[in-house]
Parts: sequence; structure tokens; C-alpha cells
Amino acid sequence: MYIFYFLIIWNIVVFFLYGSDKRKAKTNKYRISEKTLLLSSFLWGAIGAFLGMYVFHHKTKHVKFKILVPIFLILNCICFYYFRDYLLIKL
Repeated sequence: MYIFYFLIIWNIVVFFLYGSDKRKAKTNKYRISEKTLLLSSFLWGAIGAFLGMYVFHHKTKHVKFKILVPIFLILNCICFYYFRDYLLIKL
């Protein structure tokens, strides 16, 4: 069950990572790399990345993000489905 809570927190972190990068983009500050954004979405943070993209309107015009983030979301859902018994185990 703790892993499930970790996934929720991690997706919130990724969501705010996209928001932070959007804020930095508007103020011309040092940005978070695209590699970091995509890696965080691939590593169980696809829900947060997907929501962050559309809530903050960030990286929505980049083809790489429009294709990869939904693919990562589908992969995350498939992995969650297959590992759900392990992820939701009550300790």
C-alpha cells in the first residue's frame, strides 16, 4: 500500500515539475531539460505529466511530448494492472 501512496506523491511531483518548467519558460530562467521531463513521466509519473501538460499548457506543441507522454501513460497503466496485487498489498 505504501508503494501506491508513493506513486500518488510522485505524480504530484511530476505535475508540479511541468508547472515549474512552464513558469521558468515564461521568465526566461534556467529550464528543466526535456530529458528530465520525459524520464520522470516514463518512471511512473505519466499521469502527472499528462495532467501537467494540459493544465499548464506546457509542451503541448512538441510532437515528441504529444506522442511519448500518452504512450508512457498507457505503459504505466498496463504495468500497474499487471503489478496491482504487489502495488496494493496491505502491510
